[in-house]
Amino acid sequence: MSVMPHTPLLDQITSPSDLKRLSDAQLGQLAAELRSETISAVSQTGGHLGAGLGVVELTVALHAVFDTPRDKIIWDVSHQTYPHKILTGRRERMLTLRQKGGLSGFTKRSESAYDPFGAAHSSTSISAALGFATARDLGGQIDAGLGDAIAVIGDGAMTGGMAYEAMNHAGHLKKRLIVILNDNDMSIAEPVGALSNYLSQLYSGAPFQDLKEVAKGAVSFLPEPFREGAKRAKDMLKGMAVGGTLFEALGFSYVGPIDGHDLNQLLPLLRTVKDRANGPILIHAVTQKGKGYAPAEQARDRGHATAKFDVVTGKQHKSPSNAPSYTSVFARALVAAAADDPRICAVTAAMPDGTGLNLMAERYPSRCFDVGIAEQHGVTFAAALAAGGMRPFCAIYSTFLQRGYDQVVHDVALQNLPVRFAIDRAGLVGADGATHAGSFDIAYMANLPNMVVMAAAGRGFHPFSCPSDGPQPQPRAHSRRCDRRASATHIPRSPSLRPAMPHQNAPHLLYKSG
Repeated sequence: MSVMPHTPLLDQITSPSDLKRLSDAQLGQLAAELRSETISAVSQTGGHLGAGLGVVELTVALHAVFDTPRDKIIWDVSHQTYPHKILTGRRERMLTLRQKGGLSGFTKRSESAYDPFGAAHSSTSISAALGFATARDLGGQIDAGLGDAIAVIGDGAMTGGMAYEAMNHAGHLKKRLIVILNDNDMSIAEPVGALSNYLSQLYSGAPFQDLKEVAKGAVSFLPEPFREGAKRAKDMLKGMAVGGTLFEALGFSYVGPIDGHDLNQLLPLLRTVKDRANGPILIHAVTQKGKGYAPAEQARDRGHATAKFDVVTGKQHKSPSNAPSYTSVFARALVAAAADDPRICAVTAAMPDGTGLNLMAERYPSRCFDVGIAEQHGVTFAAALAAGGMRPFCAIYSTFLQRGYDQVVHDVALQNLPVRFAIDRAGLVGADGATHAGSFDIAYMANLPNMVVMAAAGRGFHPFSCPSDGPQPQPRAHSRRCDRRASATHIPRSPSLRPAMPHQNAPHLLYKSG
């Protein structure tokens, strides 16, 4: 059941400039209405819900303070931009979201001037924002103009090395650049690695810093209430760490953590940063994915992606499948094979559920590795596991494996290391569009030396088969045949619609080199 929200303030908004005439109290009301509108829209279309709900207040604050589209807001991944789209003149088209001819589920340059840079893969926003800032300072001319550049990046995306490459460069160039770390302690799955622990320590273990100590850090960026020492500001400072962080070592002024859902903190801080920033600054905002909608808050993935659903109950309307997905077949077979062979291990890049490796992680946690959003590292890590005598399966979506292609070539194929790539979401994937379609993996894998490329065939395919030198694929020959070269299995998203045939217990051979 869809519930039409009551949105008297939102009904008056046709563009971000309309937010300039609202009081701070009204902006708070607008945020509540925007959250309800987002829930209502996604309940009718399906899509990414939790990420957008987690940045509602931040979206309102950014558009209220900055002058978009002249000022560029670069949303990392951009699956969290449904509230942004509603505020930027696309509200009437929200029910076309992720449909043919409709709105994209991500930012898209051809869709709106308020989407200055397209996205869908992670960790690109700081590089793009730095490019806009540099173009501005070099006198670049575009129709919307060039003002401030603001990157909004999640803690999950910060596990991608490209973010640090960009920060390292930004610290060197010292351009006026604003990075907002949207720290919701979630990616698609729970965050992994030392960085996640570091961010947790920043906001859970930060000692109280009095105004004198704050003055030693980035005091010039703090709003007037903080520097005047009002009791409320002192209370807020108890949880705030300024200075002495990894980000400062990279050349950024650091302010935070702040409550990313409290407009009384966001608005004065952003206004001060807009007025006074003269170099790169990072604002650490702590948010909650799925904020304000109980079914999303209680879900394991915080409502990351949903089918159409009942707003009242949160129950999703999913069509039942008559066949298992290829991913589930792969996952069950991997666990069964790992029981027989202690050398089998698995690697994924922040997608354990989507690739089926959550089953492997539950059964054999010491042999299953989620490296975070770090495909380059994951591929080379798997290559060295193979060189070390293990039998690694590297399960990564086709579209995301593109990010680790140099490592596939340089570290796997050229060294003839037997990494088994389980390329999930291969082929067309539907509503997420071109950025997520697995359109290129057959081409980019089949042109490599020492590589066998296969495709799943029928519901009964066995993912560990590897073609012999003869014309007929041999089931369960994987450990004997594919220990000599790398292999890749093209695994589509949809379930097989045809019954399994006896000769289809192995993948179809598409290409074999070496």
